[in-house]
Amino acid sequence: MNKFSFINATAGLGLILSLGFITLPAIADEHDHHDMHGVELQFNNGQKWETDAPLRQAMGIVGDSLNAVLADIHNHKLSASGYEKLAEQVNAQITYMFENCQLEPAADEQLHIVIARMMVSSQGMEHSSDLKDKRQAAVQLVGALNNYATYFVDEDFVKPKH
Repeated sequence: MNKFSFINATAGLGLILSLGFITLPAIADEHDHHDMHGVELQFNNGQKWETDAPLRQAMGIVGDSLNAVLADIHNHKLSASGYEKLAEQVNAQITYMFENCQLEPAADEQLHIVIARMMVSSQGMEHSSDLKDKRQAAVQLVGALNNYATYFVDEDFVKPKH
């Protein structure tokens, strides 16, 4: 994934990502104004998209972070600070992906859909004052990570247990 990446996988996004000039919260704010529900991931001619080591590492960390608190999320026991900590972990790994991943353009385009959904989720966990909204944002993260597992090659990735 290039440092300057164009999210053209969604017609509504049309956003140039540049971590050198735009901070992650600013990017997430932009995504908050776009409808991601109509955007569908696609396979690579019936196959999963190839990944690289930095992507697999970052997604593994996000998955592990989510799985560590998933029971508390399901049982409505995760605190506001717990959701905010999870959002910080997601944000750190998204930043790492933008700085280090080098996927072929079509795979990168599909990955942007997953990342955009992760960013919206992270923003909800981080900025909402309502625990119910924070929980719903975490549920969206579960969906984004399950999409990653479905559409991208990563044998070591542990899908969130729902």
